[in-house]
Order: sequence, then structure tokens, then C-alpha cells
Amino acid sequence: MEKFREFIEKYTILPLSDWEQIALCFEKKIFKKGDIILENGKICRHLYFLESGLLRYYIYKDGNDITKFFTEAPYCFTSQVSFTTEMPANENIEAIEDSIIWQATLKQVNELFELKSWNNFARKLIQEVQFYTEQILEEIQTETAENRYKNMLKNEAELLKRIPLKYLASYFGIAPQSLSRIRKKLS
Repeated sequence: MEKFREFIEKYTILPLSDWEQIALCFEKKIFKKGDIILENGKICRHLYFLESGLLRYYIYKDGNDITKFFTEAPYCFTSQVSFTTEMPANENIEAIEDSIIWQATLKQVNELFELKSWNNFARKLIQEVQFYTEQILEEIQTETAENRYKNMLKNEAELLKRIPLKYLASYFGIAPQSLSRIRKKLS
């Protein structure tokens, strides 16, 4: 769990007593490549910390799965609406690499809000996720798939190497063959 502690400390000062309370709330889980962490139609029961691995969020539309985004370790994740409202999720979360994940229930997370450090951490993390979400939406609305790929190549080249072509193509909203042409053109 040391990586989780280091992750929280990037956002806030974390007294040892607070860390001890946080650590007690999280349980370790191992997911293999291809495992579904959350299935569409099921309620997301946990807030997660991804210690190692890579995840893909996706939805189904017209019989196809469409990649929404990826989460790379180390980072926290959940299906926010499903987790906080306890309603069924509209998305799936899949491990696309073997992953080590720590999880806590909604009750445990709500109890942690008694800690000032957890409040600071959660607030700053939510703001960061909001920023990334707005950035992704703006790119989808204003950039071509080729330009989005170029930006990812420039800013996240190592991550690109880890994501299967079919998932990347889905994320950019194009066929795998189109992504192959873009990659060939840029190489």
C-alpha cells in the first residue's frame, strides 16, 4: 500500500494516524488481463486505487464496445455516478493488463471524510479528474482522430505502446484500419 500513501501525499499532507485509518479501509485485489472489474448494469460498490496495471472504461452501443478512456497506475478510479448513487453503472471497467487494485466501500469512504487529509485529497483529485474530463471532451469536439493520436503520441508515447490497437481505434472513434493508416503515415 506504500504506493497509495505516496499517491495521496502528492495531493495533501498525510499524518501517520490518518494514513493508518485509510489503510485499514482498503482491501487488496488482483485482476488478470481481461478481467472485468465493473460490468454494465451492476452497481459499483467500491472506490479503487490502481497500484499497478492499466484499465479501460467502455460502453456498448449498437453491439460495439466504445472505449471512453484509460486509467494508468498509479491512480484512483470508480464509476462515480454508480458508486455515489448506488445505481447500476452504464459502463464497464476492464483490466487490459494484470493489475493490483486496492478497494474500499462507500461506507468506508464516507467514514474517511471525517479526516481533513482525506477531504483535501478527495477534493483535489475530483478537481483533477474534472479537468481531464473537460480536456477529453474538448478534444473529441474540436480535434480529428489523427490530431488526437498525435497529441497522445507526443504526451503519452509509452502508454500508447501498452494499449491494443482495437481499443485505441475505438477511443479515437475510428476503425482499426484507419488508425493503422494514421500510424503508418506518421512513422
